[in-house]
Amino acid sequence: MRARIPGVDAAARSDLAVLLPSRARDRAPGRPGDLAFSRWLGSTAPWRLVLVVALVAAWPFAAAAQSGFTMGHAFEALWRWLPFLVTKGFAMNVVISFLTMAIGTAGGVVLGLWQVSPSAAARRVAWALTQAFRNSPWLVLLFIVMLTFPFQVEVGSTVIFIPDWTKAVFGLSLPVMANLSEVVRGAVQSVPTGQWEAAESLAFSRRQILWRIVLPQCFKRMVPPWMNWYAILTMATPLVSLLGVEELVTLSRQAMEAEDNHPELLVPFFGFALVIFFAYCYPIARWTIALERRFAVKL
Repeated sequence: MRARIPGVDAAARSDLAVLLPSRARDRAPGRPGDLAFSRWLGSTAPWRLVLVVALVAAWPFAAAAQSGFTMGHAFEALWRWLPFLVTKGFAMNVVISFLTMAIGTAGGVVLGLWQVSPSAAARRVAWALTQAFRNSPWLVLLFIVMLTFPFQVEVGSTVIFIPDWTKAVFGLSLPVMANLSEVVRGAVQSVPTGQWEAAESLAFSRRQILWRIVLPQCFKRMVPPWMNWYAILTMATPLVSLLGVEELVTLSRQAMEAEDNHPELLVPFFGFALVIFFAYCYPIARWTIALERRFAVKL
């Protein structure tokens, strides 16, 4: 005989609510009633799912069509702004790269020669500066320079304003200097020690050995990596846009804002920036490879 359940088959012994067994079975976790969406999704025909995905993907294009601004209009806007972006934007990137490379090369040569100096103190200082700037993020160095350097200098009653691009040049020259320092050190140390000993046997001083015998040989070995670092530096110049320098990326953003910031403008404008940097740096990279093969040490 089945036992009688209080609240179901017999009078309840308390006033607490009792869940009926049949309803408990219907609401058990994992029952079909809890998987209604999965069941609907599983029973839906595949072509319906494809149609829904297509409609979702086509929504941005429909919104663009309603706004009346198409990719054709975006490329027309790029064509209008093209002379301004090249002469005022990319030209500034090139100027920054030239000045940065000049300062970085001068500092790198001095720092690299200090690393091979007979003075232990000079070697330690040069090594510390090289490692500090070589292993620091370029963007962090730019922000440090931006926040450290003054915006203007007062000399008596004369106020001299310091433009942002000069800070960018100095900030980028620090890591370039450190990396070129390693290039110089490696080139000097790659010269066989027999040449140093032969020059010393001829009563040459260390300075004469360095400037007349070693460095002329190092020049050919340093040109390919120097050009490689120039290409890397040129591609890193858009970082200065974060400092407010009016270069290609900054002016591209300003041009898009002048064109009401349509999303269709992103691909043409930034695509043009990608193309012009590639067109400028790729020949340098190919020339670097050619010079490296030409100046390779033949044993």
